[in-house]
Amino acid sequence: MEERVLELKAEILKVLAQPTRLKILEFLRNGEKCICEIVPALNGEQSNISRHISLMQKINLVTTRKDGVKVMVKVKDPRIFDILDRVSIVLRNQMSEQSRLIRAL
Repeated sequence: MEERVLELKAEILKVLAQPTRLKILEFLRNGEKCICEIVPALNGEQSNISRHISLMQKINLVTTRKDGVKVMVKVKDPRIFDILDRVSIVLRNQMSEQSRLIRAL
């Protein structure tokens, strides 16, 4: 595989490998939201949330638009949730296997 393609994949995975950004994406799962809604929902600071959104925007995971004084954020390609859902399945399977091992003790 071409080196640049691998680098681009790694960039996306690096951005996803941060809990606050995952929380933001999950909050956006049901559609576009204002940063003014995201900040209290995540119990975060506006500057921190905005920085995470900016990073996700830089690699095209989210888009933003102004609506008067509000900044609206939405996921650019909802297929990103397929990745998050598959990670959840892998995690669930791992936990299930650990539970089986513990019961066998």
